[in-house]
Amino acid sequence: MTVKNHDLSHLAPSKLHNVLLLLSIPMVIISLYLVFIWSPVERVMGPVQKIFYFHVASAWNAFFAFFIVFIFSLLYIVTKKRSFDLIAGVSGEIGVVFTAIVLTTGPIWARSAWNTWWTWEPRLTTTLILFFMYVAYIMVRNLDMAWQKRARLAAVFGIIGFANVPIVYMSIRWWESNLHPVVVSEGTETGGGLDPGMLVTLIFTVMTLTLVYIVLLQKGLYVEKLNLYVQSMKAKKREKMIS
Repeated sequence: MTVKNHDLSHLAPSKLHNVLLLLSIPMVIISLYLVFIWSPVERVMGPVQKIFYFHVASAWNAFFAFFIVFIFSLLYIVTKKRSFDLIAGVSGEIGVVFTAIVLTTGPIWARSAWNTWWTWEPRLTTTLILFFMYVAYIMVRNLDMAWQKRARLAAVFGIIGFANVPIVYMSIRWWESNLHPVVVSEGTETGGGLDPGMLVTLIFTVMTLTLVYIVLLQKGLYVEKLNLYVQSMKAKKREKMIS
């Protein structure tokens, strides 16, 4: 093999990635402590309410991940740089995982709060549509065609798909749903009031999962670059065998 060492060094995780990875471990532990031990138990729902911290933090990171898809899809359309396409793709995959967590924790919370696992309430319905849109986005990225065409098609899909994110966020206001509580900035009468201890736990959990998102994004990019490197080496080997 005629590969130079400095080529492989670009595929290795950076020091920043390793630092963020190490930082994420104590933050996850602290988050679990805050959620299950430090924060007060909600007097109506009891311990089941604690799933709210993971539910909201996952929803925030899903929205953030799809925002990154939107931004880097635009950048790819303008510049045609493959690195932008890779970032959008990896972020889309992570966003789907966070949305799946939202759709899993939501029904568990709903079973206790609404006495049903599922209802076609506006936010639940639009979140489910969002999930399927980005599953379709991932399927587009795996179509068997030239990567430039696939990347352009996926970028258009990623840009259009992001239009559903503000609809999900505003759905309970636009359709005036009384089932899904408004968590932030609406006061206690609409369910927006949080105990200070709960608010601290929620903010820290959101920060922790955001850090986890960044670490996963970096890790996913390393995997994608390694995959491209392996493909290029196979192509060179085939050319050498043919010649």
